Amino acid sequence: MRNILIIGAGRSAASLIRYLLDKSEKEDLFITIGDISIQSAQKFISGHNNARGIMLDVFNDVQRKEAVQNSDLVISMLPARYHIEVARDCIEFGKHMVTASYVSKEMQALNHKAEAKGLVFMNEIGLDPGVDHMSAMQVIDRIRAKGGKMLLFESFCGGLIAPESDNNLWNYKFTWNPRNVVLAGQGGAAEFVQEGRYKYIPYHRLFRRTEFINIEGYGKFEVLANRNSLQYQSVYGLDNILTLYRGTIRRVGFSKAWNMFVQLGMTDDTYTIPDSENLTYREFVNLFLAYSPTDTIELKLRYALKIDQDDLMWEKLEELDIFNKEKTIGIENATPAMALQKILEEKWTLAPEDKDMIVMYHKFGYELDGKKHQIDSHMALIGEDQTHTAMAKTVGLPVAIAAVKILNGEITTPGVQRPIAKEVYEPILKELEENGVIFREEEVKYLGYNPENLH
Repeated sequence: MRNILIIGAGRSAASLIRYLLDKSEKEDLFITIGDISIQSAQKFISGHNNARGIMLDVFNDVQRKEAVQNSDLVISMLPARYHIEVARDCIEFGKHMVTASYVSKEMQALNHKAEAKGLVFMNEIGLDPGVDHMSAMQVIDRIRAKGGKMLLFESFCGGLIAPESDNNLWNYKFTWNPRNVVLAGQGGAAEFVQEGRYKYIPYHRLFRRTEFINIEGYGKFEVLANRNSLQYQSVYGLDNILTLYRGTIRRVGFSKAWNMFVQLGMTDDTYTIPDSENLTYREFVNLFLAYSPTDTIELKLRYALKIDQDDLMWEKLEELDIFNKEKTIGIENATPAMALQKILEEKWTLAPEDKDMIVMYHKFGYELDGKKHQIDSHMALIGEDQTHTAMAKTVGLPVAIAAVKILNGEITTPGVQRPIAKEVYEPILKELEENGVIFREEEVKYLGYNPENLH
């Protein structure tokens, strides 16, 4: 049998494991799932003959190396910073590797060794990055093949709550790592290019510079810029494109409300709060407000954020129960971001019957035979439940499909790579479509920017 080792059995592993188990008889696969928690490693197996769960500590060199050596291909679903140790083992023992994470400098440095050994190191093959790469390159390559010149590429993605489970004032629940949501946008200004002009949005302005999009059947959404869109110029071969902009999708109104936390300083992760474990939610809020011998915390917060009496923002804050005098943060040496995350998880965690939703939206502007054209493409997917989420499906399925195709010799180009080549994206997108991940395209009037004016 061909042995696949999956390291990490977190939220995104459910659909990945289910796919591989379903294929295990036909494809002659045996799946080993390794996780620091033996319960997590075994929870998706349900006594399947072609799988086992083991306790695997990625920091235990002997344990990790043995597991890698006994496999034919390794799928790392670990946090991105831990992939590199697994990758070095794969080089040492001659094993293929698949991850959903961005290619790091350390991973890229292994390219020549992977090529020399004929190993496929497929990265960025989750949702974003991953499905976004493949669905974008399919259209871009098609435009180029007929002689078109790319003028505009915009790409947006969001992990949201499905309409039937949308029951809070924020129109949002955590469908992915909550910490990433709390820290989103930090670490540098958002950078992009519009009509040949560079644009920058610093973190303190990010959540007040949004754009609107409409997706048929799902309504209106807002988009806020991702941190660095410019890196995709070289990845997609769009070095001379006039407009390149990538962003995150939220329901309208989320960003304005989230900006309250940004302005207060609650998303800061650079310092710890003394005695944070005993701090009540109410005391936590007061940390960021001016001292007053007479005013209540509510009054001080209204004043600090200029929230009028009839402003919906106030109801959104109250819904989170942040003025509670009894509940405590319960985390030692917590940063403000960690404390905020604890408060939000209480209200925004998916209930067992909740369904999430993934929305992805691309705009392609191009010139052909002297005329300008535009293609809009979108994908929306609703999850099954709290475990088999749309997020887990769109992250895990591309990873699993790629792994099987590498083992079967259908994806053969060696080295550290992304799924931007036709040999990779065409068969994977076809199989994703069979599993309900479907992009719908529409030819629309070109709505690019006016180059005559300074934008």
